[in-house]
Amino acid sequence: MTSEITSPTWRGALFIVIIASICWLGGANIRALIGSQMLRPGTLEFAEYLAPEAEREIFRLLSLSSITIIVSYLATLISSTVFLSTCPFKMKQHGWLLMSAILFYLFVPVEFFVMYLDGRMIYLEFWTTENNQVLRELFLARLGALAGAPLIATLCYYTIIFLVVFQPLKKIEPRLA
Repeated sequence: MTSEITSPTWRGALFIVIIASICWLGGANIRALIGSQMLRPGTLEFAEYLAPEAEREIFRLLSLSSITIIVSYLATLISSTVFLSTCPFKMKQHGWLLMSAILFYLFVPVEFFVMYLDGRMIYLEFWTTENNQVLRELFLARLGALAGAPLIATLCYYTIIFLVVFQPLKKIEPRLA
């Protein structure tokens, strides 16, 4: 039992989960802030005041942030799998860990679909000479992807942070005197 607790594998995986998830969620927030500059507040209509060059620069910034998000999400996914398979915590005794795993892995298909759309935007931005209209259509497709499931996923990811910090549903073993 003590070798499991001191094992560097699950501790290293946990470290990578923490760093990669900070980069991933931070990048997602940055991308949302950048993307909101192109739209009229509260709508999915593009603002008319942006020059085509400024709009193209926003698409470039969205593509660059998407690269960071994709890489850090994949690192989080892989390292969380390693962590869960090697950590000494039992899901039966640590309900917060079970709930966190369920919330995270539930939205893996959603994230892969959104990564596909982001990958198309990255390809169009850096390896083609498509006009802004094609990128606009792809941007709107990403915002409306799966009827808002990416937004619900983001709320679940922030719920995971709450679960990990406060650790509800933790079964405490009674101590004998």
